[in-house]
Amino acid sequence: MNRKEFRDLASPDEAREAIDSLSLEGGIERVSLEDARGRVLVARLDAELDVPGFDRASLDGYALRARDTFGADEADPARLDIVGEVHAGAEPDVALEAGEAAEISTGAVMPDGADAMVPVERTDTDAGGDEVLVRTSVAPGDNVMFAGADVAAGERALGPGTTITPRDIGLLSALGVDEVPVRAEPRVGIVSTGDELVRPGEELHSERGEIYDVNSYTIAAGVEDAGGEAVLYPHAGDDQDEMERILREAAEECDLVLSSGSTSASAVDVIYRVIEERGELLLHGVSIKPGKPMLIGRLDDSAYVGLPGYPVSAMMVFRTFVAPAIREAAGRPEPAAATVAGRLAREERHEQGRHRLMPVGLVGSGPSETARNGGGESAEGDGDGETLVYPVDKGSGATTSLADADGVVEIGPETDYLEAGESVTVTLFSPDVRPPTVFGVGEDDPAFSRVLNGLENPRYLAVGSRPGLRRLREGVPDAAVVAGPLDRDVEADEIGRWDREWGLVVRAGNPDEIEGLEDLVDRDLRFVNRTTDSGLRSSLGGAVADLADERGTDRHELVDAIDGFDLGLRAHESPARKVIAGDADAGLGLRETADRLDLGFVPLGEQPVRVLANRDRTGKEGVRELERALEDVSSRRR
Repeated sequence: MNRKEFRDLASPDEAREAIDSLSLEGGIERVSLEDARGRVLVARLDAELDVPGFDRASLDGYALRARDTFGADEADPARLDIVGEVHAGAEPDVALEAGEAAEISTGAVMPDGADAMVPVERTDTDAGGDEVLVRTSVAPGDNVMFAGADVAAGERALGPGTTITPRDIGLLSALGVDEVPVRAEPRVGIVSTGDELVRPGEELHSERGEIYDVNSYTIAAGVEDAGGEAVLYPHAGDDQDEMERILREAAEECDLVLSSGSTSASAVDVIYRVIEERGELLLHGVSIKPGKPMLIGRLDDSAYVGLPGYPVSAMMVFRTFVAPAIREAAGRPEPAAATVAGRLAREERHEQGRHRLMPVGLVGSGPSETARNGGGESAEGDGDGETLVYPVDKGSGATTSLADADGVVEIGPETDYLEAGESVTVTLFSPDVRPPTVFGVGEDDPAFSRVLNGLENPRYLAVGSRPGLRRLREGVPDAAVVAGPLDRDVEADEIGRWDREWGLVVRAGNPDEIEGLEDLVDRDLRFVNRTTDSGLRSSLGGAVADLADERGTDRHELVDAIDGFDLGLRAHESPARKVIAGDADAGLGLRETADRLDLGFVPLGEQPVRVLANRDRTGKEGVRELERALEDVSSRRR
């Protein structure tokens, strides 16, 4: 196959125009009242009857003729004969004459001859119960809801385009409506492609390069949130015939087909050929980042959009271009645009020429001077001052980029640099997004993870000790977790500290009889390290340097002698998982990890773990909450 080239990239506006030219509407359907919530009416509904359909009592009391109470008061009550009772749901069997009253329940039909009612609290009965003493005067219509007072027959009840709410369902129920005409939800077929994908719940073979299918479920949730009906189709590999079969099946059954993957300029990417041969390709490639490899076209009678394969790219493109089209087809209004103004926490550079969608997180920059001096809090709440905005994009292939973000900053194609402190506007992913109460970065530590479990709404990015310190110096996070020795002083307040035992995680029972670092140097053993950003890696480096001094040799010679020293994994459990899988004889890790996974452990030392707070944020309630939570773990671990 020839490689597909991205020659003339379309602008974002051209991509929107192409999608707008497609027909996504699903038509009209009638749904039962119990299924109507959230659906959109396509026709006006008028009341076919009065609500209520009769004059009814608003309170428990007595139905009567108002003129029989004129002049009545506490001192001189009106005395009326009780001639019957009327209960809710029963047809009155009494008609009132002058000087008569009937006991009546709330909601009951007013009897003939009555034009008002008096609450029971303003009455007494005589000893025999034959007469009622009315101690107030009432006017005609008092305490009576007349027929049609709620909705009158012929009145407009709900108009076309109304998104039906529980309140509307109550009105429709009162009108006796049992089904309503609504705009059909666009059926959206979702097809994930790629030989490497496996559905969650199925067995994963990482040795084959398999990964779980993220896009099918996240895109389906986005479709339903936008008002569409998501239909998941079987996973399609990279075989053109199978991919075509599934796409054509989805096109026959759906108003829109969304695929993810197989849209980039690769020799194995074949979807664009399927569209060209079986439909019409309107657009291939958009000048946007992330999301350049985007397809828009028609397949048979269905609209088609091909999303990129990387989860971040796929969801950003879906949110920006596809979700608005689904909402319009479903008759759903655009959600309230919630935006937050802030300033960029650090400088950001990227290539010119492409519109950029940058996922970002938010954090309060700290209490104002007034708040710190006891003069009250700023408008941000929580004692926070100005809002800081920090990029969280880990690359299009990282699924956690969006999970760790609060919204998006759009950067025009003419801009290649934003300086730290520059004002930006963040479009939140939804109006109910809650920025974290405390934002931390740094070392991946199991004890600190348990601390986070007890906090209200924390966010923590396990980027490693060194990047954590760097970001703390830049003033971005509220706190940083640092393990191992500090190479220089940090202007921060230590709010928590404990020690953890580190060493080599080995197979259960230590069948290789590994006793220490020397075995990695002198024997043919496979080792898995942590990344250079990790505090564990720093402590290991110090231990290797000490061993080199003992042997009177160069540190680099020992490093070269350790098979796998340069293989660094990010998370604290990852080396242990390699040992479990049989891919390594030993991995750098913690005793706590070895104990939890039933593995052996060869201790090499202890290292301190410090939680350092940004001095400008110590008055922030989220930081104070973190400090209180750390008191227990710090005291238990020392």
